[in-house]
Amino acid sequence: MKRILVIFTGGTIGSKQQEQAIDINEQGTALLLDSYRQQPFYRTDIQLDVAQPLNILSENIDPSHWQLLAEYVQRINQAEYDGIVITHGSDTLAYTASLFSFMFADFTIPLVFTASNYPIPDKRSNGLRNLGGSFDFICSATIPGIFVVYEDNKGEQQVYLGSRIEQCTSFDDQFSSPYRLTFGQIDKGTRQFVPQIHPLNPPLSLLKPQEVPFDRHTVIAQLTNRIQYIKPYPGLDYSYYQWGEQKPLAIVHDLHHSATACASSVERYSLPKFIARCRQENILVFICPLKDKEIALYSSSVEILDAGAIPLDKITVEAAMMKLIIAGSLHEDCTWLEQFMTTKSLYFEHFHVYTDELN
Repeated sequence: MKRILVIFTGGTIGSKQQEQAIDINEQGTALLLDSYRQQPFYRTDIQLDVAQPLNILSENIDPSHWQLLAEYVQRINQAEYDGIVITHGSDTLAYTASLFSFMFADFTIPLVFTASNYPIPDKRSNGLRNLGGSFDFICSATIPGIFVVYEDNKGEQQVYLGSRIEQCTSFDDQFSSPYRLTFGQIDKGTRQFVPQIHPLNPPLSLLKPQEVPFDRHTVIAQLTNRIQYIKPYPGLDYSYYQWGEQKPLAIVHDLHHSATACASSVERYSLPKFIARCRQENILVFICPLKDKEIALYSSSVEILDAGAIPLDKITVEAAMMKLIIAGSLHEDCTWLEQFMTTKSLYFEHFHVYTDELN
């Protein structure tokens, strides 16, 4: 008998449609478990404990909610459980999964995030199958670490590493990962976890509790919101970004798919000019994502780097944002922040070939 703790946080998987609005509902938790027990894939070999430290639509999450959830997870006696499932809204799941991958990389049991595309009573909902798939993963994989289980549009239960999942897309409610590479799947017939063997995936032998190279208590207590995210688009006017005393510690600036952004000679549209202004104000600008900072780049990318942008390659924007939030919660020194972001690997967030480990 496996003992699993289910932590409810709200989101679509714990919501209910009332007239034309979908919102969190006090009965959402009970409805989810009662409905799961009526499914043909209900497992009778598990004991479920439940908790709900917060109840919120995930688009409304701010650092105070992450603090509350992290404080609760930190107090859990892992020796009492075979795994933990956290139900979460799909809108911001990728951010929370990345953050918790870094903060709880030393977990000795699997911690699995899951969500739903529609409220449970909706026949289009995949929430019950995602919950069942999360339990199947814990029962069959017995791998420590932070994961996400979510059904794709082909009906396959995909398993993602928490630090490698990207935001859910708008039109098809699908999660993804760089190179469309998941960590594995749950086999429909056997309900067993099947790893995706690929040179870019860490082998199972490496999936052990990782060292957390920072004081987790300090990060949770001081979780910062002084990180800004900017996404490029034609005509992005940097002159609108003006700060007084309240300015960001650092910025994560997204890039177009070819690792470019505007390097126009027109100052208001120029990312290099914006970076130069940020440097004068001691604001670091990190650029991401980059497949590989060592390969040939477009001239605009070279200008951006020459202006002082700090490249973060082989990592998703979501992981970069959460890693920077952790760093900014520990120190405000620019040199320290840059070193932390460019030299520390926390939980398999960097895509590289695991050649030596596979041999």
